Amino acid sequence: MRITPLDSWVKEKINGADLQAWQLSKLNETLALARGKSAFYKKHFEGLPETLSSLDDLRQFPFTTAEDIRQNPLRFVCVPQGNIQRIVTLQTSGTTGEPKRIFFTAEDQQLTIDFFGVGMSVLTETDERVLIFLPGETPGSVGDLLRMGLERKGRKPIPYGMVKDPFHALDVMESQQADCLVGSPTQILSLARRWNPHNKAPRTILLSTDYVPAAIVNVLENIWGCKVFNHYGTTEMGLGGGVECEAHRGYHLREADMLFEIVNPETGEPVPDGEYGEVVFTTLTRRGMPLIRYRMGDRSRFLVGKCPCGTKLRTMEKIRGRFSGFVRVGDETLKLPDFDEALFPIQGLLNFSVTVSGSGGDEFLLVEAHMLTDEDSIREVERSLSLISSIKNLKVIVHCYHGPKESGNLLKRIIIDKRNQEKIENAMYASK
Repeated sequence: MRITPLDSWVKEKINGADLQAWQLSKLNETLALARGKSAFYKKHFEGLPETLSSLDDLRQFPFTTAEDIRQNPLRFVCVPQGNIQRIVTLQTSGTTGEPKRIFFTAEDQQLTIDFFGVGMSVLTETDERVLIFLPGETPGSVGDLLRMGLERKGRKPIPYGMVKDPFHALDVMESQQADCLVGSPTQILSLARRWNPHNKAPRTILLSTDYVPAAIVNVLENIWGCKVFNHYGTTEMGLGGGVECEAHRGYHLREADMLFEIVNPETGEPVPDGEYGEVVFTTLTRRGMPLIRYRMGDRSRFLVGKCPCGTKLRTMEKIRGRFSGFVRVGDETLKLPDFDEALFPIQGLLNFSVTVSGSGGDEFLLVEAHMLTDEDSIREVERSLSLISSIKNLKVIVHCYHGPKESGNLLKRIIIDKRNQEKIENAMYASK
């Protein structure tokens, strides 16, 4: 088993220094930059220490949230507008709310290109052909940065874009003899379900842009006989945060560029290694729009013990869903990962959605399953749903459909809760 290439990459970036000492130095530089140039952080950190003497001192600083960015993203920017090379607008996954806008300088994007190249060398070899099912048409988009990172490491990237026609994507996959695929979990799953076994199978796959259910990984590995790797990264992170090594134990993190914490989502206090909590990160080398103690809403933990690959870098367990994806119905908590692991093993299932409706004890679940064929699959879906203990006392309605519909966006998959929305709509109707 090879040690993760992030190990030597991080050592080179910190010039052989002690990693925690490097992070503390960069953290103090970032705090000084944010206080001096960001209108938001100047006020947000008012009255707090100017310089930290240890990484633990950061816990006394308040968190940054998605809502903070939505309210006025320009208050975060620390460079003149002319130095901003790319602005990414992230639409909310709900029906209301202002979008988030994230700003990057050319130097910020070079950091991402560098990480992408190193991260992809975990699962690709020189001259291998990598088919990229991510947005890449716009300069500086995630697919474009990945293309440049791969080229730096001697790989042969094939930009494609998001999958709108799975049959066309499969034709390109075969004609280009792709060795590796990069894309979102459900889109890659849709290709695997339709793949012709007489064609070339990919050797490796990198899943990104969303939480990766273990059930999807199992399906892909069984169909293609390939190795599936997880990538952890968001636009707020600068698109790259961590990637699995050959041990597939969890993510090794971009620790020279970011500082990660796991905190109790209710108290905000750091939790010990081995305990689950919410992922929080701080950028250490970004200049355009540094983010300090940004709450991700993702559930994970730092693993205890050394990784079998041999690195001394920390290992964060693969994301176990999002706290925003937990929905309370009566005394039960519904979690999207429970539905993922129950439903994705169903043969022919491409994707599904879960919606909670009703109120006052009359709540019900609508589960809509997107199937590969028009065969009657409702009983199979109902049987799989019966394995989820949290919904055993709830009314569940199942709809199955098939057709060419594909998920063509990067919005995060969530359990849709329409109860409050329905109350508002009913109140508006009654007032007319």
